[in-house]
Amino acid sequence: MNKELVAVFEYLEREKGIKREVVISAIEESLLMAARKSIHGATNVTVQIHPKSGNIEVFCDKIIVDKVKNPVQEVSYKDYSALDPDCEMGQTVTMSVTPKDFGRIAAQKARQIISQKLRGAERDVIYEEYRHRINQLISGTVKRVAGGNTVIVDLGKVEGVLPRRNFPPTESYQVGDKVLALLQEVRDTDTGGAEVVLSRSHSDFVKLLLVQEVPELADGTITIEKIVREPGYRTKLIVRSSDPKVDPVGACIGMRGVRVKNIVRELNNEKIDVIPYASDKLQLLQQALQPVQIRKIRVNDDETQIFIVVEDEEFGAAIGKKGLNVRLIGDLLDIHLEIQKMSDFHRIDALERAALAQLDDPSLDEGLASMDGISNLVIDQLIAEGYTTQRKVLEASLEKLAEIPGISLDMADKILEQIRKTRT
Repeated sequence: MNKELVAVFEYLEREKGIKREVVISAIEESLLMAARKSIHGATNVTVQIHPKSGNIEVFCDKIIVDKVKNPVQEVSYKDYSALDPDCEMGQTVTMSVTPKDFGRIAAQKARQIISQKLRGAERDVIYEEYRHRINQLISGTVKRVAGGNTVIVDLGKVEGVLPRRNFPPTESYQVGDKVLALLQEVRDTDTGGAEVVLSRSHSDFVKLLLVQEVPELADGTITIEKIVREPGYRTKLIVRSSDPKVDPVGACIGMRGVRVKNIVRELNNEKIDVIPYASDKLQLLQQALQPVQIRKIRVNDDETQIFIVVEDEEFGAAIGKKGLNVRLIGDLLDIHLEIQKMSDFHRIDALERAALAQLDDPSLDEGLASMDGISNLVIDQLIAEGYTTQRKVLEASLEKLAEIPGISLDMADKILEQIRKTRT
């Protein structure tokens, strides 16, 4: 054990930077309680480890007496004077009292302490080396896959942890695979060490990939105002340029899309939508929906809830697979977004108009008057075609009204909407 201890002291000092005195002090402190239990009743018990030889000794105080009654606390004058001729009766002396089985106890405790010190040293190395690299990209090699869901990545000096929740469901890894990831955090473990936590699902991972590919982002000419992501499937981001000569979308996409293609390749074909910034939320919404065109829109007062209508053939693109597109746009703009097909809108609208036309309300049979946003010329055209009251207009279909010269389908819809507003 002595030689082993010395070898360990030398290793810790040389390889881990842990001073021998620190380890020895920790082991001595740990052994002290064990020594007190082994030598019950002893006073002023101490444990000493020789730093060069590794020898472990237990000491305690004893009183020199003529006749020993308590061997734990007393030593005979005859025995001790052989060691120290100058000793005196009644004198308190410190003696080695190392128990016979203490070597086994000491070995066990020493291993525990050394293991703790190693974990602590490794933790300190990890914190010192990697805490300054949090929120940066880092690369490594897959060392193993633990439990089928946690990927252990060899980063060189330490291992990084890539939990299942931190990489897209579309990705899988094999031993030896190269991995580029975001260094998300360095955290303490339950065993007293530290671990480097990686992520490929965080939206900042995509942001850093963009900064790496787009010089205008790196130098601050272009900024990412907001980014949202469904890892493995789609990322949407709003970009803004401080230089009117620099197109933020074009800069991010690159010539023939080369910049964004590099990122898409790293993300295993995850789609990336780059949207130019607009101060007007409705304009931003239209840009986020491109190439889908908004045909109708209703907005609440604080613009947190928006209802839009799109053409039937564009509904799928607007919603996205399993509602992904509309959900990401809602997150991007901080709104609750509802999208409806034009055919469904017209069907519901027709039912509402029919119900309105059946109301027992004499005012519906009064002559057509002026309406907000509708020119008198249009109203005159309606009257000329026999639509002399609001009830008659409500009973007509959009298509029928659109047959009137000078009235388009959109205008017919606007007329009906204005009448509906006057009834609510």
